[in-house]
Amino acid sequence: MTTALIALGSNLGDRLAHLRAGLAALAALPQTRITAVSGLYETAPVGGPDNQGAFLNAAVAVETALPAAQLLAALHAIEATRERERKVRWGPRTLDLDLLVHGDEVSDVAGLTLPHPRMHERRFVMVPVADVAPDLLHPVLGRAMTALLDELPVEDGDLVLVDRDWAAPLLAADAER
Repeated sequence: MTTALIALGSNLGDRLAHLRAGLAALAALPQTRITAVSGLYETAPVGGPDNQGAFLNAAVAVETALPAAQLLAALHAIEATRERERKVRWGPRTLDLDLLVHGDEVSDVAGLTLPHPRMHERRFVMVPVADVAPDLLHPVLGRAMTALLDELPVEDGDLVLVDRDWAAPLLAADAER
């Protein structure tokens, strides 16, 4: 089994419903088990077109036997079930699932860049990641996720904790199955 980190985000429609549906779909993936879910954060959009709505962001840690390319394909399929459209880079989206880390794998082939090339530069990614895997080492930088987070500047209102236990009902239902 390999530890993987996945970022979740949404800024269109019922953002929380999209994230919960994404989490439920992740929990249903074969050979994959969710081991930790971050708090839910509201963040300002970074990059992309002007006048986007705020994002809800979270992260999950999973243990998976799926190879990275297969896991990424599954993430894209989950996004499609929520009618994710890839028209504008960094544009608004119903559901965004980013494969951040897949064990210590390093890849720079078309369609699969690991670790995620900008994750360590973005507080909206690193705060939730530090919730679920604070001591995990970045596969290229060799530093703990919390150490990378500590280097990022904090701006007022850039990231607000909305709900620490947003996934609890879903995870409880999954544990009962």
